[in-house]
This record gives sequence, C-alpha cells and structure tokens, in this order.
Amino acid sequence: MAAELVRGQNHPLTQTRLEIRVSAGHPVVAGATLADDRGTVHGVARVAHPGAPALPGLEVPRQAAADHRLAVDLDAMPQDVHRVTVLLALPVGTGGPTRFGAVAAPFVAVTGLDGAEQASYTVTDLDSESAVVALELYRRQGAWKVRAIGQGYADGLAALLADQGLPDAQALAGTIHDAVAQGLARAVAPPPRAADETQVRAAATAGHASGTLPPTPAPSAATGPSGPIDYSHPRRQAPPLPAAQATEPGRPAAPVAGDATGSTLEERLYNQVWGMFEDLARTTAAYRSAVDFADSRMEQELDRILSGLSDPRSRIGSQGDAAREAARAKHGDLVDRAREALDRDLAQLVAESEVVEPALPAPYAGWDNPCWHAYRSPMEYPMAVRLGDLSLPESDSAGLHVPMLVRLPLERGLWIDAGASSGDALTDADTLRARAAHIAVVHVARLLAAYPAGEFSVHVIDPAGTAAGALAPLVDAGVLAGPPAKGAAGVSETLTRLTERVDLVQMAIRAGAADSLPPDFDTAQQLLVVHDFPHGFDDRAITRLRYLADEGPQVGVHLMLVADRTDAAEYGPLLDPLWRALMRLTPVPDDHLADPWVGHAWTYEPPTIPHGSAILRQVLAEVAKARQARGL
Repeated sequence: MAAELVRGQNHPLTQTRLEIRVSAGHPVVAGATLADDRGTVHGVARVAHPGAPALPGLEVPRQAAADHRLAVDLDAMPQDVHRVTVLLALPVGTGGPTRFGAVAAPFVAVTGLDGAEQASYTVTDLDSESAVVALELYRRQGAWKVRAIGQGYADGLAALLADQGLPDAQALAGTIHDAVAQGLARAVAPPPRAADETQVRAAATAGHASGTLPPTPAPSAATGPSGPIDYSHPRRQAPPLPAAQATEPGRPAAPVAGDATGSTLEERLYNQVWGMFEDLARTTAAYRSAVDFADSRMEQELDRILSGLSDPRSRIGSQGDAAREAARAKHGDLVDRAREALDRDLAQLVAESEVVEPALPAPYAGWDNPCWHAYRSPMEYPMAVRLGDLSLPESDSAGLHVPMLVRLPLERGLWIDAGASSGDALTDADTLRARAAHIAVVHVARLLAAYPAGEFSVHVIDPAGTAAGALAPLVDAGVLAGPPAKGAAGVSETLTRLTERVDLVQMAIRAGAADSLPPDFDTAQQLLVVHDFPHGFDDRAITRLRYLADEGPQVGVHLMLVADRTDAAEYGPLLDPLWRALMRLTPVPDDHLADPWVGHAWTYEPPTIPHGSAILRQVLAEVAKARQARGL
C-alpha cells in the first residue's frame, strides 16, 4: 500500500529499480546528488543534473519541465553511496516565478517500474524558496528507505548544493542553469492557463499599441497528488454524445472541431490544438514507460530463471530455451497491450485532426488549406500563428502531425538554422542555405498576413545580397518597410534605427508616458530579418543585435536570424546567449524541439507551399493591396 508521507517521515522500499515522478504544474529543474553515509557529496561527479544527467544507477531529465521521471537503480549504485537526494529548483532568467510560494506545491512519488506507487510526498509550506530538497533515498542496515525532506533554500540552488558539502557550489549552480537555459531555448512555450486567457488576450491587445509584450502565464498542472496521469487537456471539454452513440457505452465520442473552452471559435481551436499536442505527449510517454517496464521485467526474469538452474549445461539446453521463450512471450504480450492502447489513442487523435485541420482559420492553417484562397487582410491580429508541424516517431505511422502554434506577439525571436541538420545530414550546404532563406520568407509572409494592414513592419538585412532570389516575393509585392539593407553601412543604419526605437519606447514606458511618443511614431510591431549572419557584422553591430534580441520583444521589436552557427564560431561563447534567446527552427525536418510536460524530442517540420502553387504571392498581393488602401 502506498504511503502518503509528511515532512520527516520515512517508509521502507520494497523494490530497488524505481522511478521518481515529479509533478510541479510549472517547469522546474530536477536533479539528484549521491552522498556517503555521512551525507557528504564528494565532488561534482556525484551530482546528476540537466548538464550531466546520467550517473551509475541514476538518470535525471535533461531540461526543465512541469513533469519529470527520474530513473533509479539502487543495486547499481556505487558501494560508498548511502544517500540519494532529489532536488528541485526553479529556472532562473526565464521570466517565470522566482519562488515556490508562487506556484503549485510540487508533488513527488516513488514508484516501481510497473507504475505501482510506493510512497508520495507533497512539498508544502514553501514561500520565498527557489530550490528545495524534496526527498531522499537512504541505505540503512542493508535496506533502502525513502524519507520526505521538504527543506527549502531562499538563496537558491547554490545554497542547496553548498549545504550538500560541495565547495564549488556556485559554479555548479551556474553550470546547471546554463544547461537548463539551453534546454528551454529548444522548448515549445506552453499556452496560458484557461482562466488567464481573457486577461492575457486583453493585455496583448493593450500592449500592442505601446509595443509591450505581456508575460505568458504558466500552464495548469496535469497530474494530481494521487491517482494516474489525467490525459485530458485542462482547456478541453468533452462534447455531448450524439443520440446515435448515447446507447453505446465505451465508444468514444465523435470528434468535433472547437470542442475546447474559449469565448471565440479561434480561441477554442487554439486550445484544442494544444490539447492534441499534450494528449499525444502524454499517451506516448505512457507507451514508452510500459515498453521500458516490459524490457526491465524480461531482463529480471531471465536473470532469475537462469541463475536458478543448478546445472550450467541446462542454460543452453531445452530447459533454458523454454525459460527464455516464456520470458520473451510475456515481454511481447506487455508490449502488444501497450501498443494497442497507443494505437487506440492515436486513432482518436487522427480522427480529431481530420475535423480540426479543415476548420482552422488562416493564421493556424497549412498553406494547402483552401481558406487561403479567400484570404483578406484581418481587422485584428490573432492569438497565434502556425510556424510548422510537430510529430513523434510513434505518431508517424499514423500520419499524425500537430500544428505548431506560437502566441502573438512573439515572445522571443526566431533562428532559421542554415547549418547542417541531424534531420538531413546529406543535403549540401548551399541547398540548406537556400532552403533556410525560403523558409524565412514563408514565415514572414505568414506574420504579415496575420496582422492587420500597417500593424506589422518588416525590415531586412542582406549584407551581400545573396538572398535576392528568396526575397523576391516580398520585394515584388512591396510589403517591406524599405529595400533590403546591404553592406556594412546598411547593417549599421538599420540596427541603429531599431535600437534607438527600443530605447525610446523603453524610456516612455518607464516614465509612464507612452502617450507622449511623437505623433508620427510607427506603433506597428517590427520584425528584423537578418540573412547570412554574421557576414557584414562587426563587434559593434553584433552587440546591437544581441541588444535587440534581449530587449526588443518587450517593446514590439522582433528578430528573425537566418544563420549557420558554425559561421560565427570565431566569436566563441560571446554569442551563446544570442542563440539561446532565439527559437531554433530548421528548413528540413529535425527532432530538436521539446514539450513543456514530459520533455519528448519532437520532430519539427517546416511549412511547405504546395508544389506549383502561387498562394504565397497571392496572399502577399492581398497584404500589399490592404496596405495601399491605408496609404502605406
């Protein structure tokens, strides 16, 4: 029977291969330390964290997430390890909560590989603390126990690590936070809580006029202090069963487009797409966990059966073969049942996708959606835009791809990676660069089409003029704020103008005088597209670009960088903050993005224009027509 622990209470563990599951309702960093019988951690090599996630007998997640699973094999622990301490910390420098008192109390459960819970603990009574020792597994007289700790640290992760006996705790804490920042740079930002939707949308609309960007609230928790994971999305609602189905218990309801919560169809579809994304993440996590359990169980059964055969010769005879075959049969049965459950969930999600995709409005729709042929410039900008699709290996067989919707205004800039990708390592460099430039133009067209005419201005820096062909649809349509800037002088002039704009808006906001901006001040959101970075950039220009990436989004100035990171290798770690500040997108499919719930590596698929279609130029022509009607 599972024990619900309170602070200081302990409980014996009946298994040595365990999972420690964490549910925090908000992204947290999870790690663990290995200590001796006196509780001393002997160096950073005994600390598992996102930058070094694997130690003997222990593996922790590689990034911050709302839900975590830590794998523990107590039998594989070094003999001098007598204490495994599980620690949690809030990420720093992300704009999120800085103390546990502002978020839901973290819930930690110790389970067997079969998912059976042995002990759980809800870490309560936290306030100003930003790091906490949640619980510890400790060895006593040859047996292992778990103890609820709940010790918080207002001075953060460095203080926690120092209390563990690590003399270089400050440096290690910095290393951990850097690793987390890199992981978060790959993560898809979660949507706001349903309760905050109206407030966030109102803030976004209000901030649009003054160029400010509202913060994105944290997602609601998806797991509770007891019971199994709830795979339903918190912003989704089950549609009523049709009369024909009401008498058929167990049959899933027919999917309906817009069955999520929300005051408008656009908002309901947005929440429904995010619900599909989360459902796919969690059902895949359950499948992978079941397969891992089946693998572990087969390995244990083989070890137990074969070690129990007294005659070594029988291990390679009929008796040993029968034992191995029985273990494999049990393994296959477990995997088949897990696959059956996954296939059932995938079929439901595919059916939902088939009714949702045709109902999506233009900002959310793929370029092959017929709605684009009736496109007209909108009167107000939408909640989000589609920047591609996301999928997992398990969903590929079902052909299930989920739209990747990103909130507007953009919370951070975009980096279109023109370098070699793990998703397409055989494509030559010139082809990748050309694809990256084309994808950048497709994204720009999408953003221009999403905003009302005159509410989104695009500036382009193309120092060597190498993107002239790709930029032709934008230039020919006349939708850019000006001709693409070329040469060092063009780079300097454009960056100077935009950095001065950021400074001016920031000063006006800090002084509480946003209405005092000059009458001819362009209040539109601004996007700077930089092609072939860092060509044409000197040290001063790079400093200004970093400033725009860091400060620009808060005042309506956004960045899209088209670059191969290896081209900027000579700058070393100077540019690391720049890359982390941008969301990396690729011109070819690549599995580099992560979800905020269980941290799966999702395959990002860039948007594609149907072969032979003129829809891109048609949409840009409509944008230009609407701009001309406003005298722009």
